Amino acid sequence: MEKQTYKVPGTWRRLLGLAAALASSLAIADQQEQRAATHSGLDLVGINMSAALFAPHILPGQLGTNYFYPDKSYFAYYSSKNIRLIRFPFIWERVQHNLGEGMNFDQIRLLRRTLDYAAAHGQKIILDMHNYGRYKDQLIGSPEVPYEAYAEIWRRLAQTFKDHPALYGYDIMNEPHSTQGLWPGAAQAAVNAIREVDRKTPIILEGDRWASAFHWPHYNADFLIDDPADNLIYSAHLYLDSDFSGKYEPENSKNIHPMLGVDRARPFIEWLKKHNLRGFLGEYGIPYDNEEMKVAMDNLLAYLNDNCVPSAYWSAGPGWGTYKLSLEPRDGEDRPQMKIMQKHLANSCTEIGPFPD
Repeated sequence: MEKQTYKVPGTWRRLLGLAAALASSLAIADQQEQRAATHSGLDLVGINMSAALFAPHILPGQLGTNYFYPDKSYFAYYSSKNIRLIRFPFIWERVQHNLGEGMNFDQIRLLRRTLDYAAAHGQKIILDMHNYGRYKDQLIGSPEVPYEAYAEIWRRLAQTFKDHPALYGYDIMNEPHSTQGLWPGAAQAAVNAIREVDRKTPIILEGDRWASAFHWPHYNADFLIDDPADNLIYSAHLYLDSDFSGKYEPENSKNIHPMLGVDRARPFIEWLKKHNLRGFLGEYGIPYDNEEMKVAMDNLLAYLNDNCVPSAYWSAGPGWGTYKLSLEPRDGEDRPQMKIMQKHLANSCTEIGPFPD
């Protein structure tokens, strides 16, 4: 017997489509209302979603083998936890295989997909060039990597992503170090280039000496960059082991004072206050099984919230396996670090601090 088929008239198809779209919009609105009920103030508690930076010396590397971009499930999980601020590291050499060439289409597509996933879940992305002040191991500002090459890649990235609704800011370089005094000139060149094409998006600046919060005043005392749009955020990093590295070797992870995180953040916060600048703690993290560090992390987040300074926990996303700092759930259970972060979501801040005393 011939199978009969029935066609839905065009008018009804349109009405059904409108009904489906309305239902979807109402569901999203309901989720946003639920999030708002448990999360007031600014988005001060964020994460790093970092697997795209894996194997930086295997270039360009194989997606899914050497490095990973997160699928939408990762954004859904952190959205369900009211985490809406995501610092997203990427590698310059993967975006641009050789200086002077155009940007790699596949990497730009993956970055755009990341922003799209974030937008769909009400989240914002900080694009973080995770290169330590270098390109292919050569310092920015050296003859091999002139300032203009660095400025040009940021000009192109800003031109490409400036209008995306999920874009929070440009973190123009992760942890520059041992830069022989070249980093301030590089940062100024990148800021100038970005502002040629984008006057509205915040630019995030990390300092020399691995952006260390504790060492900031000594290594970055005069790191004062001009921005014609007056929209800069300075970013430091902080770890609790005795060598400040975040590697947490057993011999460097003992006798952690409850206020150690606060004590290491304070030099950076006071420098910001002195110069009336805005701040961000772009990385911090602790091993899940160190009870003393949990207390120090709790106190650190309280201190940052008191100063209206946002932060991003290191780290989250695919590929981390048994890494002790990972935020990824195990056996369906949230990590201990996430439970601490949840305590500090609500705040009364209306703009990023700190503010002068």
